[in-house]
Amino acid sequence: MQLNGQVIPEVYADGFNSPVAIANAGDERLFVVERGGLIRIIAGSGAIEGTPFLDLSGIITSGGERGLLGLAFHPDYEENGFFFVNYTDLDGNTVIARYSVSADDPNVADEASGYMILNIDQPYQNHNGGDLNFGQDGYLYIGTGDGGSGGDPQDNAQNLSSLLGKMLRIDIDDGTPYAVPPANPYVMQGDAAAEVWASGLRNPWRFSFDRETGDLWIADVGQNAIEEVNVVPAGTGAGFNFGWRCYEGEEEYNTSGCGTAGDYQFPVYQYMHNEDDGCSVTGGYVYRGSEFPSLEGYYFFSDYCNDILYSLHDSAGEWVVEKHGQFPGNNFSTFGEDMNGELYMAGISSGTVYKLVTEEQQTGIDREGALPWIIYPNPAGDLITITSPDGRLPEKIRMMNTAGEVVLDLNGNNASGNIDISSTPYGIYIIEISSGGRTFYKKFIRIRS
Repeated sequence: MQLNGQVIPEVYADGFNSPVAIANAGDERLFVVERGGLIRIIAGSGAIEGTPFLDLSGIITSGGERGLLGLAFHPDYEENGFFFVNYTDLDGNTVIARYSVSADDPNVADEASGYMILNIDQPYQNHNGGDLNFGQDGYLYIGTGDGGSGGDPQDNAQNLSSLLGKMLRIDIDDGTPYAVPPANPYVMQGDAAAEVWASGLRNPWRFSFDRETGDLWIADVGQNAIEEVNVVPAGTGAGFNFGWRCYEGEEEYNTSGCGTAGDYQFPVYQYMHNEDDGCSVTGGYVYRGSEFPSLEGYYFFSDYCNDILYSLHDSAGEWVVEKHGQFPGNNFSTFGEDMNGELYMAGISSGTVYKLVTEEQQTGIDREGALPWIIYPNPAGDLITITSPDGRLPEKIRMMNTAGEVVLDLNGNNASGNIDISSTPYGIYIIEISSGGRTFYKKFIRIRS
């Protein structure tokens, strides 16, 4: 079954400064990581807590691909209060550190509790990776970029003695500051780093585990031509080589000193930069929530440059990708899931966190207590009306086709009464409504009247 474009990002909370990660701690709250060093909490009601959960702005380097980049809560967080962060320090190096929640307030962390787990030298400013997640095996997985510049000039991704360009796996419950899982593929293998679980990655900015199956999904940012999504079935993956710098996606890039194609694990899906003007894949999650059963098993992801929402799923052994509209002005940087498996995404430029909903369930409530926007009729012919129950008028309306092209752009003075859409072709559109500093998206269909 295909979704046919019915999935929409609905505004959940906004006002964030460069959000780059979303996580949950096993309760109704969402924790939003800001690149500049703050972790902020969205309460279950959708309200943003006034006091940051943690402020690391004084100990990080921020900007570009640097900053506070990742957050993962210990599987036993409710008992031990531990969580882990990934950031670039004042020297520009990657740090994995453990912190604890404060003893007095569950919405505030203890800033003095910082305990360094791992420090990785970064030769350049870009390709820092940044994500970290716990697998179903209880180990902490860390995605690292190849060290930066372009083309992996130091050949880090293929060098097993380097921690760069890898998926690392460590045991943070044993050892000081951690132990290496004995089943890691390169334990006691010459000069190879024992922490390495898989290699050949360029910049796995966002990766996730399917909470139902345990499968690992890695979205690896490409060089100049190809973006890729890799899937590692649960119980496999140790020792996988995903190919970079020898291959970009399935295409040869720099095969000097490389093995044959059969030595590498190629992506289940890739797309070219000249398709949809993409340039940097933003990995997401497989939907395992209960609110929207039609989304079950679909992997959702986006691209930082084109702001298109995609889904990917296995249909009778064939990988099928669908596009669910383009939502410009966001630069989607991350996805997240709540305790129930519902999915969220955030735009680093818009500062907005969205919840993924289906057209049938989309309400238009802005999570700050405002009344919903009403678009009627929908589907419609030549005229539509946009109102709210409290009589407000939108400040701005834009109508975009599924390719992201703006076909109608109105300010509030032209948005009252009936809006003439007769000049637009029949088909599916996205209505973007801006009011009070918030933006709301709703799918709209124009049919022959």
